[in-house]
Amino acid sequence: MKTLVASVIDTLKSGKSAVLCSIIKQSGSSPRGAGAKMAVFEGGRFTGTIGGGTVEHIAIQHALKLLDGKAIAGFATYNMEGSALNNTDMICGGIVTVSYLVLTPDRLAVFEKFSAVLSGNCNAWLYMRFDEETVAELNVYEEQEVPEALKPFCTAHTVYEQSVYMEPIARKGRVYVFGGGHVGRALIPVLAAIDFKVVVYDNRPELAVPENFPDAEAVLCGDYPAFEDQVHLSHEDYVVVMTPGHQADFEVVCRALKANTTYIGCIGSRAKIAATREKLSARGFSKDEIDRLHAPIGLPILAETPAEIAISVAAELIRHRKEHQDSLSKA
Repeated sequence: MKTLVASVIDTLKSGKSAVLCSIIKQSGSSPRGAGAKMAVFEGGRFTGTIGGGTVEHIAIQHALKLLDGKAIAGFATYNMEGSALNNTDMICGGIVTVSYLVLTPDRLAVFEKFSAVLSGNCNAWLYMRFDEETVAELNVYEEQEVPEALKPFCTAHTVYEQSVYMEPIARKGRVYVFGGGHVGRALIPVLAAIDFKVVVYDNRPELAVPENFPDAEAVLCGDYPAFEDQVHLSHEDYVVVMTPGHQADFEVVCRALKANTTYIGCIGSRAKIAATREKLSARGFSKDEIDRLHAPIGLPILAETPAEIAISVAAELIRHRKEHQDSLSKA
C-alpha cells in the first residue's frame, strides 16, 4: 500500500492525474477481496493489484479511457462465474465490484494524510461516499476524527452500505523484534513488505544501528532485562523473541506476557521451549497465559535457514493478524 500511495503522491505533485481502482464489494471466490487497490497512470503504468487476470486488464483499459476523458468514472461489477453479463472468462466463481476514481492534483492532501497514517501508529480508515455511481467524497480519518454518523462503519473490516465505503487502512501496533541476529535481519524486510511496522531491539551496539535494518521503523540498543526503559508494550503489539541467550529470551517473554500483547513468539528448540514453559509456570504464570506463547515460533514448514525461518515467522504473523481482525469485528 505504501508504494501505491507514494506513486500517487509523486504523480499528483507533478500536476498529472491517476485513476484509483478499488474493489469495494466481493462475493464468492475471487483473487482479491474488498480493499484491494490499483493505481493506473498515463501510458499504462500501474502499481498495486486487484487480482490480476482479465478483470485487472479490463480495469486498466477503462482507467486509461478515464485519463483520456473518454469514459465516465463510477463503478462496474465483474462476473467470474464463467457465464453472465460482464463475464470475464475467469472461472474463480466470484463477483467483484470495482470503483474508479480519477485523482487530480487537488486530491494531494488526502493522499499525503494517507501516507502519514500508514507510517504512524494509529487506527485509520479510508472513506468514500458514493452519489449514485460516482465517488462524491474521499477522505482519510484517524480514529479520533471520525464523524459521529460514520462511527458505526468503522470496523476491522471493509464496509460498503448505504452509499458509504469505509476501509481500515492502518491499525495500532508494532512488531518488536528482540534480537537482530541472522534470523532477525532476514525477518525485518519480509515483515515491512507486508505492512507491519517493525522495531528492532538488541544489546550489541555494533549491531543495533539503523544502517543494518533499513526497513525498520526504529533500532534500539540496551540490555534486554531493561528494555522497558525504551519500549512500552501495548495490547496491540507483536513481540518476536530471538535474542542471543536463553535467559534474555525468558525475561522478554515474561514482560510480554504481563503486557498481554496480541502476539508473543519465541525461537528455540523444543527442549528449550519446554524448559521455558516450566520456568514460566514457576514464575506464577497460568496455563492459559503460557499457552499464548507461540513457541517454537513460526508455522511448521520444516524451515532451516534464516531466510526460511523468516518466512515461517512472517506467515504466522499474517495468520494471527487476520484472526485478530476477525475477532475484533465479532466483538
